[in-house]
Amino acid sequence: MSGLCVDSLLTIELFQILPRTRLEWVCDRAQEIRLAAGDVFVREGEPGRGFLILMEGRMSITRTSEGIEMPIGQHQAPAFFGEVQVLTGDSTPVTLHAVTNCRIFQILEEDFLELLHECREFERKIFQVVAQRLRGLESFIRNREKMAALGTLSAGLAHELNNPAAAVVRSMQDVVPALVELQRMNLVAGRAQMDDDHVQQWTTVRDRGHDAILNHPLDAMAASDREEELMDWLENYGIEDAWKLAAPLAAGNVDPDILSMLTERWQNDPTELREMGVRWLALSFDVMTLITSGLRGAKRISELVQAMKSYSHLDQGAQQLIDIHEGIEDTLRLFGFKLKQGIEIKRCYDRTLPKILAYGSELNQVWTNLIDNAIDATEGKGTIQIATMRLGDRIQVQFIDSGAGIPIEIQSRIFELFYTTKPVGKGTGLGLEMSRRIIENRHHGTISFQSKPGETKFTICLPITI
Repeated sequence: MSGLCVDSLLTIELFQILPRTRLEWVCDRAQEIRLAAGDVFVREGEPGRGFLILMEGRMSITRTSEGIEMPIGQHQAPAFFGEVQVLTGDSTPVTLHAVTNCRIFQILEEDFLELLHECREFERKIFQVVAQRLRGLESFIRNREKMAALGTLSAGLAHELNNPAAAVVRSMQDVVPALVELQRMNLVAGRAQMDDDHVQQWTTVRDRGHDAILNHPLDAMAASDREEELMDWLENYGIEDAWKLAAPLAAGNVDPDILSMLTERWQNDPTELREMGVRWLALSFDVMTLITSGLRGAKRISELVQAMKSYSHLDQGAQQLIDIHEGIEDTLRLFGFKLKQGIEIKRCYDRTLPKILAYGSELNQVWTNLIDNAIDATEGKGTIQIATMRLGDRIQVQFIDSGAGIPIEIQSRIFELFYTTKPVGKGTGLGLEMSRRIIENRHHGTISFQSKPGETKFTICLPITI
């Protein structure tokens, strides 16, 4: 005897529609499985174990997301599960743990299918449950997919913001003491009652240096050569920390002849004026360099914030006229931290493309999924080519990566719900399925792909007007 009786089965609504003879048939074929609290019954990714009836105890349902085991729900006796894997042949999408001691009865796959086909009402009930459970799982995973995408982009944005923000902080911290020292030097020079012509010589060199820093910076080789020349002059002039002054003076495009001209009348001055003019000039250039660096950092922060705002279309309605290239570029900016590791982006854009009427934030989800997959495919090293062109009343967008390619035996399944080629916990199997729905259902377009070793190409065609 299996230990399963008809009265126990009748506590589950699903079995109340079966005749007693069929219930006895189920009881005869049921195989008992006992679990202790804490036992794992089946793990995510493992084959299904037939149709299961939980008669005693409670089981937790979890799914791995980004390396974290996330609770989805529970099975509380009396209950049943496993029907989805029997019907689809897919592996188990979740992990089942025994929360308490559990008593489970297993119906083999072939027996369950026989039962299903012989009782239409039972079959109808099973498919209702399957649809309900798949919707629940899809909703959970879709939310996790969105949160994971948001987490990826947020991490990338934080990484990209860190450097310019640090540059702004450093610049502002260093500018304050430098400005205080410049004020002191100006007071000293004022007390020395420098004549107007001499003051004009210094300020002219300073202003030219500021212009050089802002608009005509020396290339690295020329700057290095100039620093060596200035080091020699400064050391000969008797300045001890010459190395501190050489770099800013070189940045200001000052040469030794200019310094000799400016300091000629102070060669034998016993006061700090002898060196102060050179130090004032170098410090002025330092301040301008710090301000320029801070401005660049602030501008970069502004660009990233604008990219994120544009990416999410925060200030616009759901459907609007959009420039495809802007959405792709915004997405690339937010993936900058990943792309810098060794991926080359090749752009083949048709800049004459018209704007299209579309759901901008949803298309950006598509670009995010395709670029993220391409990055994973290349393993951080390789090329991703993005090409756009017009085809009559449609536009075409292609993403081509140099990764290993999609194995031919699974190519027919990559748009299936929950199907993923990534390891358990890394992929949800929703990225491409979501992309397909956005392109086909929301935009009446098409998405297709071709793949071989060394090249995978995804092609999206969108109507100019939905």
